[in-house]
Amino acid sequence: MLVTKVIDLNAPLTPEQIERLKILENMSDDDIVFDEDCPKQTEEQLKQFKRVNPSRKENQLTALN
Repeated sequence: MLVTKVIDLNAPLTPEQIERLKILENMSDDDIVFDEDCPKQTEEQLKQFKRVNPSRKENQLTALN
């Protein structure tokens, strides 16, 4: 079954969303649980990540040319 949900980015946050953000804000790296499906990445591995979508600034520059 395919479920489609439309998210209104201009809608105010719900109290539940605000509470979740507060919890995340107070989280430390020690609270993250890593496992075999999601192992902790080394600094070298993290450096290898590349952006897969262009930034807005790049999009704007491309549109102008």
